[in-house]
Amino acid sequence: MSSHSPSSVRLRDLTHPVVAGLISVIVNYGGTFILVFQAARAAGLSPESTASWVWSISIGVGITGILLSWASREPIITAWSTPAAFLVTALATTPYAEAVGAYMISAAAFVLLGMSGYFEKVIRLIPPGVAAGLLAGILLQFGIGAFGGMSIDPWLAGLLIVVYVVLKRLTTRYAVVGILVLGLAFLLIQGRVDLSGLQLTLAAPVFTLPAFSLSALLSLALPLFLITLTGQYMPGMLVLRADGFRSSADPIVTVTGLGSLLMAPFGSHAFNLAAITAAICTGREAHEDPSKRWLAGIAAGVFYILVGVFGVTLAAVFMAFPATFITTLAGLALLGTIGGSLASAMADVKGREASLITFLAAAANITLLGIGGAFWGLVIGLVAYVVLNGRLPREASKPVVALDKRAN
Repeated sequence: MSSHSPSSVRLRDLTHPVVAGLISVIVNYGGTFILVFQAARAAGLSPESTASWVWSISIGVGITGILLSWASREPIITAWSTPAAFLVTALATTPYAEAVGAYMISAAAFVLLGMSGYFEKVIRLIPPGVAAGLLAGILLQFGIGAFGGMSIDPWLAGLLIVVYVVLKRLTTRYAVVGILVLGLAFLLIQGRVDLSGLQLTLAAPVFTLPAFSLSALLSLALPLFLITLTGQYMPGMLVLRADGFRSSADPIVTVTGLGSLLMAPFGSHAFNLAAITAAICTGREAHEDPSKRWLAGIAAGVFYILVGVFGVTLAAVFMAFPATFITTLAGLALLGTIGGSLASAMADVKGREASLITFLAAAANITLLGIGGAFWGLVIGLVAYVVLNGRLPREASKPVVALDKRAN
């Protein structure tokens, strides 16, 4: 699976990958995990079943991320699917047992897709400039969010931005570590993160016997499959490719699909290759040496398992962080990836206009037929590339510019 050979790991190699893994986990729980609780409320789930959902999805994401990162020696970051309002709406009208059955059908479809080998072939057809433009467009909103917090919480956002710039000047390697530590300290001093009432309660899995129906297949399984494929797996693979990693998509899809299938009866709706949070762990901020970045995948997996073991309690801590802290932290941690992606997108003169079109289309975050902006940005970019150049390039598996060598 890997193009990077395993190398010895020393204690000093762990700091940056571990922090990158922690930030990706904080951003995931602090950003999108509230949707799980909204969906659970819509489905009328008991507190025990909700805790089981948290347990199953966190443990599943953690284990698959660790296994894939260890096997490939690349930072394979997994996460739960984020179908947003769709899942909240679907669970309100679908019996929970049928929803579990739909989760299993969707997961089985991913296993079959991964074993077929077709997904990897599709990934290899995408021109590098278009892929880089897509990634830059997807991440742009997070970069904007880093500075948008100045209007909402100027002291917190301003502190993080100033510290990031100063640390970039003084000690580039510790800029992201610094804003995480200082930001948490600032919140604790202000009393905005209250840990006094925290009680770590072990989560217990609750098994639900699946039921299958045509309506759940059409209203839940099929949309979940399409949204996860186009909104998670596709950009997730492009994140890996953009930072020079060459793991095949097929085993990743197969392993995460199998994990989703096993965890579905305990409430997990789907987990998959991460996209946004993966970019935090695949770039230079995770480690100067690309061959050490796989440790970020291991670290993220361990943190996910820890959260899963304690169910709702630890997840609630991350979700208690102010939104400005989450968005500013994520945006600053992704600045290097955004800059590198833009540089790669504009590097190839022949494909520059198609790459720019892809970037703008992805940044617009078009939503049609229930499918999100990543898919439509890619479709528009590929159509533009073919129209402008006559055909797709014969060899599109390597990035235009090696992002590992990009300037800070």
